[in-house]
Amino acid sequence: MTPRAITIRLAEPRDSQAIAMMSRDFVEAGLGWKYDAARVLRAIRDRETLAVVACESVKSGGGGRGAITGFAIMEFGEERAHLVLLAVRPSHRRLGIGQRLLEWMLQSARTAGMASIHLELRSGNDAARRFYRAMSFYETVLVPGYYRGGEGRKEGALRMLRVLRAPGPVPFTWRPPKTEDT
Repeated sequence: MTPRAITIRLAEPRDSQAIAMMSRDFVEAGLGWKYDAARVLRAIRDRETLAVVACESVKSGGGGRGAITGFAIMEFGEERAHLVLLAVRPSHRRLGIGQRLLEWMLQSARTAGMASIHLELRSGNDAARRFYRAMSFYETVLVPGYYRGGEGRKEGALRMLRVLRAPGPVPFTWRPPKTEDT
């Protein structure tokens, strides 16, 4: 599998079940399943949320309609974006897919005028911590007991942040319209 054999595209309603199963198995394992197919479908349809998938390219010209190998979901606020979920199948990790998904989200957040992107990850997930650090995120706070699993088990979360621009209104420079004299 080469990175070029993967297509990143907007998630479609028909992707909700596959995304939900990946979230259950690779993100929410041991925590209880919050992002089921119905919740993922609502996120895909929400105008303030961006959901993208990484798909194996189909040789017959399907344009990335093959098996889903990764996904990301991000919610947009006034100035802050929240990366809710990002996962890549273990069989497809370390091929640059997660980086490509996150770069899509970063570019979308910049285009939307976001000042920063925030996320949470399990405090013990050293691989994810290294990944986000390599993508210029930094740690802001450790939240004990953030995640609640089965049998009353609690797990800490590490919050991370990437600044895209200074907070405040998006800079805008007004220029008068061109006239025939100018």
